[in-house]
Amino acid sequence: MATVEQVYGYFIPSVTLIGIGASKEIPAKIKALGGEKPLIVADKGITAAGITKQVSDMLDAAGMGYVVYDETIPNPTDKNVHEGVESYKTNRCDSIITLGGGSAHDCGKGIGLVVANGGTIHDYEGVDQSKNPMPPYVAVNTTAGTASEMTRFCIITDTSRKVKMAIVDWRVTPGIAIDDPMLMVGMPPALTAATGMDALTHAVEAYVSTIANPMTDSAAEKAIELIATHLRPAVANGTDIVAREGMCFAQYLAGMAFNNASLGHVHAMAHQLGGFYDLPHGECNAILLPHVSRFNLIAKMDRFVKIAELMGENTEGLSKREAAELALTAIQKLSTDIGIPAGLVELGKRYGKEVRAEDIATMTGNAQKDACGLTNPRLPKDEDVVAIYTAAL
Repeated sequence: MATVEQVYGYFIPSVTLIGIGASKEIPAKIKALGGEKPLIVADKGITAAGITKQVSDMLDAAGMGYVVYDETIPNPTDKNVHEGVESYKTNRCDSIITLGGGSAHDCGKGIGLVVANGGTIHDYEGVDQSKNPMPPYVAVNTTAGTASEMTRFCIITDTSRKVKMAIVDWRVTPGIAIDDPMLMVGMPPALTAATGMDALTHAVEAYVSTIANPMTDSAAEKAIELIATHLRPAVANGTDIVAREGMCFAQYLAGMAFNNASLGHVHAMAHQLGGFYDLPHGECNAILLPHVSRFNLIAKMDRFVKIAELMGENTEGLSKREAAELALTAIQKLSTDIGIPAGLVELGKRYGKEVRAEDIATMTGNAQKDACGLTNPRLPKDEDVVAIYTAAL
């Protein structure tokens, strides 16, 4: 806790529904917020999986109009936001439903910001740049990782700069968040793994953040414990509804933690990999997490000891340093068990991208400007960031 005068904020949706069948409440909840014709923001994968139709069928049954924008791509762009805004305005929508994982939610948040405030999405980079409230907004989650369905974070790629813009604005917090594990049973193992490690990164970074507080600590600790328990079985068998529901709670708790304690240099650095190479965010986080944690170890050694214990490591009889390093071991073991690539070069090859050492200097400069790094517990110099990227190759 702080030793100087400091006021803590706590941001969370007004209503959250978690559990089997929660998605059936979508029509009633959008109506409760005053929406009559929502724009459904999704992606082609969600539509191909039949989930968009599940939701549109519910709206049809409730006699509601709607429009679907499902052109969102992984690492959504300013172009996606612009297209979504045009669709919203042209079709005279009055509310937003986002359906998917972080990409759909981020895109929908960007659309809502611009619809309500004008200009372009670039105008809202930074912290609390908006002036007007979002349209009525229900966020429906189909993955267990980003927690974007309940956060005030919105990450949009600026295609001209090849940079992920970090938009942190309390007004983009969804009015209602819905997490139904039944919408997640078809999520493939690789995506389950990536989003699960994203959730773990959220919890760990929030736990060691410079603005962590007792409320965020409690959420982060439980999230880490739940992820250590449920992520492996969720990857092994996607129809394991107990594991799926456990991960729903875990990722939401991790979101509660980082939404209020913020993040650190794992995210600051991962954003550059997404912007530069269009690599998947969760796997970038997973690869960087042990390396950034090793750098942060001396700043928060007691916290890393606790992380090790929460992840099931036996720290009895060990020195504090030895016990803290078990947290790094536990993170790496989990990552390996669920099939996360060993390094960034291997990750790039998996997705047909070439991760180049010569790009590290540029990515370092951008990472050092990323708002997520402001609460990292140890302040890295440029050469430290270069060394972490290099070690993660």
